[in-house]
Amino acid sequence: MFNLSSTGIVNGTLYLLIGFSIATWTVIFFKAFQHWRIARDNRAYCQVFWRAPSLEEAVSLSGYGGPAARLARAGFRALGETALEVHDLSHSGDRQDIFERSLRQQLRTERRAMESGLALLASIGSTSPFVGLFGTVWGIMNALRDITRSGSASLDVVAGPIGEALTATAIGIAVAIPAVLAYNFFVRRLRLAAAELEDYAADFQSLALKTVLPGEEAAALPEARR
Repeated sequence: MFNLSSTGIVNGTLYLLIGFSIATWTVIFFKAFQHWRIARDNRAYCQVFWRAPSLEEAVSLSGYGGPAARLARAGFRALGETALEVHDLSHSGDRQDIFERSLRQQLRTERRAMESGLALLASIGSTSPFVGLFGTVWGIMNALRDITRSGSASLDVVAGPIGEALTATAIGIAVAIPAVLAYNFFVRRLRLAAAELEDYAADFQSLALKTVLPGEEAAALPEARR
């Protein structure tokens, strides 16, 4: 792909860009699988959750993963803990405050998990062209020094080193394009997934506060205390 007779810095730049490319495609495949699994798990859990005849029946749902299931478990756990009358700062406030705090914390946890890898894509997409440009500038500097030493500026002498140096910029741009496109795509997917999860949390909160919080029914949710 490039001439190994180039300077060590230009070669190092090209190898670094190749590493960036490998990292980019690794993150792309990982994020694609992550979002596919999140959509599948959320869809499966929400279907059985909303088909449950009561909130008490929904507590016993097990064997489900995904953000929605973890969010529901955090909410049920908070409901169970409010019935235990634990006196510490994490349980300060009324039942609604404790329940809402638990949902917010779990939402932040799920969002951080979905954001993993995006910073790397953004960094690669923004820096790769400059890394390639650095290799090009350095290569041209060396080429000009070689031309000066040889005392000849013919096309045969100039074209080879300059063309080799420009390869770094081309590779830098080629690495940046999929990184930027993937970053924009997954940011949009993250916003959609986060919005769907927030809608589910709002519906779950409305249902839980209506059917559990007004009375002492939370004490009848033994699974939520585990």
